[in-house]
Amino acid sequence: MWIMVAGPYTSGANSDETRQENLTAMNVAAAALWRKGHTPIIGVNLALPVIDAAGHENFDDMMMPISLAAAERCDACLRIGGPSEGADEEADVFKEKGLPIYSSVDDVPDA
Repeated sequence: MWIMVAGPYTSGANSDETRQENLTAMNVAAAALWRKGHTPIIGVNLALPVIDAAGHENFDDMMMPISLAAAERCDACLRIGGPSEGADEEADVFKEKGLPIYSSVDDVPDA
C-alpha cells in the first residue's frame, strides 16, 4: 500500500530544530513502513522542495494543498505525533473515503 505518514510539522514547533525533530519522527515511521513492504508518503517531504523553489513566502499557500493532493493518492494513513490541524486534515481524507487510519506502525499489516 501507499501509506501517508501524517504528523505535526509546524504545530507546536517554535524553532527550525523542533520542525526538524517532527520531520525526523515522520521519516523514521516511513522507514518502518518501508520495512513492512509499503510505500511511505510524507506530504511535507513532497512540499518543502517546491516551496524552497517558489520562495518561503508561499509556504501557507502550498504546504497543505500539496500534502492533501498526495493524500488523495494513498491507500491508508499512519497518523503519528501530537496535535496538528494539518495532520488531522490529511487523516480526514482517509476517514471520508473509509480507508484505514493507523495510529501505530505496529498496527499496519505487512504487505
